Amino acid sequence: MHKENPHRASVLQHVSQNVRRLRHAADLSQTALSEKSGVSRRMLVAIEAGEKNVSLSTLDRVAEALDVAFSDLIQAPDAPDHSRINELVWAGEIPGSKAVLLAKATARREVELWEMHLAPGDRYTPGFDPDGWSVQLFVFEGCLTLLVGDEEKRVSAGEFYMFASRHVHDYRNDGEVAVRFVRNVVI
Repeated sequence: MHKENPHRASVLQHVSQNVRRLRHAADLSQTALSEKSGVSRRMLVAIEAGEKNVSLSTLDRVAEALDVAFSDLIQAPDAPDHSRINELVWAGEIPGSKAVLLAKATARREVELWEMHLAPGDRYTPGFDPDGWSVQLFVFEGCLTLLVGDEEKRVSAGEFYMFASRHVHDYRNDGEVAVRFVRNVVI
């Protein structure tokens, strides 16, 4: 990822602040974190200074050593909703190649990944799930109308939405074109 990319600069700043904060909270020196993570002290100093373009695997090792999730390192430290990340994490050498971590959810057992297609005028009504389950949606094409309890929400192409699925919920296509979306059920 290119350092001049403003999105990358914000993620590097988030990683810098979060690693330093979490390391202090764990009462670890940079040397102790280096030993625990297998990441060189020099690399940790650069990460905490926001100067290093760090690999995802290195961040995974640091997160594991700090006993936190990968997303805890990259999201804005002052984010009001810690389940919504929406941060550019990787960009390829060719413009347009990218990875954006949209959201996270705690899973007790598993996560189901569903590819969904709704033709115009169709609907899918799964009912409700047990307490503690949640759903994450990402719409690729069209506009999805989502009803959760008495609330109606429209989720357009390129947008995502998350909700506790313990309420009756319903997926509708009120548009003129098919809706394609991914649905993660977090159990």
